[in-house]
Amino acid sequence: MNPFDLTGRVAVVTGGNRGIGLGIAEGLAQAGAKVMIAARDAALSETAVEHIRQRGSEAAFFLTDIEDQGSCMALAENTLGRFGRLDILFNNAGIMIGGQPESTSLVDWERVMSTNLTGAFLCAQAVFPAMQRQGGGKIINLGSLASIFGTARGAAYAASKGGIVQLTRSLAVSWGGDNIQVNAILPGYIESELTRRAENERPGSFAAKLARTPAGRIGTPQDIAGAAVFLASAASDYVTGISIPVDGGYGVQI
Repeated sequence: MNPFDLTGRVAVVTGGNRGIGLGIAEGLAQAGAKVMIAARDAALSETAVEHIRQRGSEAAFFLTDIEDQGSCMALAENTLGRFGRLDILFNNAGIMIGGQPESTSLVDWERVMSTNLTGAFLCAQAVFPAMQRQGGGKIINLGSLASIFGTARGAAYAASKGGIVQLTRSLAVSWGGDNIQVNAILPGYIESELTRRAENERPGSFAAKLARTPAGRIGTPQDIAGAAVFLASAASDYVTGISIPVDGGYGVQI
């Protein structure tokens, strides 16, 4: 038996219609899972679903506002109605609003917290009853290296991602008895729309990150997908409450 095989499993990926989220959705699908993409943009979601289907996997999408508890509950119910079960939740959806902390507005602070942290909590709450009934499940939260490092121009983002690490630990402790493993992935510098925007705002940031990365390259969404498959599969059944950096070695040197 292949411990990484996800055949027969159903995965929900929030923000799974582009970037890291799409890479994760594709990776889980390639490992055998049926995938439900939860996102706000119907056109992008339809394109992502069609892309996964063309590779021979089953996928669907559900328009979801992860900041709304009712929408998260509807996502869980729709997934169960469509696929008959719900085994994996990957909380990927998130936003980044930069700027110095002294000039960060309360509106921007609350928007980042609501999306990145509260949204992950609401989705976890929504899928818990199904996982409990089924006798187990996997919840994976997307953190960031900003979960453990300070950042001058992203206090709200860093605080929300630090919260993800503590939420991960707390849910792992609370739901371990239900055979639900909860873990997090902390990506390093990954090629994405967000990092391209950061380079446009601060030219030279790409080169600086690359120079500090022992792997000698910038990561891709597919690099995150490998860790996602491990944490979603039976291979990680005795792994819970941890946060795994996937950063090419960026965080382990002085």
